[in-house]
Amino acid sequence: MCGRFALTLLPELVRAECGYEEEVSFPPRYNIAPTQPIGVVTADTAGRRHFALMRWGFIPAWAKDPAAMPLLFNARGETLVQKAAFRTAARHRRCLVPASAFYEWRRDGTKTTPFMIERADGGLMLFAGVWETYASPNGSEIDTVAIVTTSANGALASLHPRMPVIIAANDAGLWLDCSQPGLEALGLVRPAPDDLLTMRPVSANLNDARRDDATVQQPAAGEPPTAARGQQKGGRKRPPDTQLSLFGDGG
Repeated sequence: MCGRFALTLLPELVRAECGYEEEVSFPPRYNIAPTQPIGVVTADTAGRRHFALMRWGFIPAWAKDPAAMPLLFNARGETLVQKAAFRTAARHRRCLVPASAFYEWRRDGTKTTPFMIERADGGLMLFAGVWETYASPNGSEIDTVAIVTTSANGALASLHPRMPVIIAANDAGLWLDCSQPGLEALGLVRPAPDDLLTMRPVSANLNDARRDDATVQQPAAGEPPTAARGQQKGGRKRPPDTQLSLFGDGG
């Protein structure tokens, strides 16, 4: 699964990699959690890419009472077109979620240790996603998204049996192209190569979903420090806030 991730790379690097038209500025995010607003890349029918802000937590268009539904922040890639919640989005509304790292927890008896997983070269990851616009009974609308997952590769299986689907840059166009009726893009739902990612234990500060600063990525006690590459400076502890602001605080 993928229940926390980070995006700390410079906005201009993210835009250059993703190819969206909008010039968007955003602060570093170290500890992004479900129900918060996240940056998403979509493509229109002409193939132009766009940056959008969506709630991380998918709500199917047919949902009558979202509060009564489970929080759908992940979507199993193997069953995307079978599950009623995701089958339409899998065909018509695929997207990419930019990230610089994601997190998993290793359980040892009663102890859990958070690990940060990132690319070995420090570059951007593009998670596969599906999205939907939910219209509430009162007429308000919100765009929502889930991150697509697959079986963990050999390197990550010791942490968790699942991992986000990571789309290679040269496959991004195929994943985003929803103009064709076929589902060729679903062939991209597969584990990442074992040598793509590295992982290391990080601070227990990560356990607090309200904590959004660089301390959550500090090495765990006894681990050597690591250098940050192409990352923004900053971070803060988030106050409670339900406003859907650009890469800001969310519910």
